[in-house]
Amino acid sequence: MTTYAVKEVFYTLQGEGARTGRPAVFCRFSRCNLWSGRENDRQGATCQFCDTDFVGTDGPGGGLFHDAASLAEHVADRWPSGERPSGEHPSGEHLSREHGVRYVVCTGGEPLLQLDPPLLDALHERDFEIAIETNGTILVPPGVDWVCMSPKANAETIVTEGDELKLVFPQPGAEPERFESMSFEHFFLQPMAGTETARNTALAVEYCLAHPKWRLSLQTHKLLGIP
Repeated sequence: MTTYAVKEVFYTLQGEGARTGRPAVFCRFSRCNLWSGRENDRQGATCQFCDTDFVGTDGPGGGLFHDAASLAEHVADRWPSGERPSGEHPSGEHLSREHGVRYVVCTGGEPLLQLDPPLLDALHERDFEIAIETNGTILVPPGVDWVCMSPKANAETIVTEGDELKLVFPQPGAEPERFESMSFEHFFLQPMAGTETARNTALAVEYCLAHPKWRLSLQTHKLLGIP
């Protein structure tokens, strides 16, 4: 039986990318394949700039879930009551993108280490549209409704199509032109956070102005002080 290790589950607004401002339940899975999450391992990690705590299961709404149904119900409990839509199933051919549709963002860590067909089915059965935020090193299973891929310089990217590509910028070895031939609807540059956030933001703005295929993505949830 599959056990899902989840760091936290919470309801907020999507803060980044094409769906900024959309209400969503975030389901943050524990574990990543590019960094252990422990500070003493950061310098040797494939991805060294991650600013997310995905270690353990002790965050708000986190825990170990021993089957897909229990985790999906836990996610559903975070959605405001009375907002369950009627109409076509989210996994159907004419997936609704209208305001009010239940929306879950599966993130991490790397969610595709754990997100599997039984959980996708269980979330769809509870009327959720399912998005993922992935580093692109693991193939996306059928049934994911919105794919956001954030490539990393020192990792092999095998996810080459989806809905949005969100590149943390700048990354030596992960220049935007390396990815712009991939089949994504949206291309975003997101300034790397840290001690040089202001400089990185200016560089991202400059690049987007010079290369209009790319758009700027800011971490608006941090600006607003929400999860």
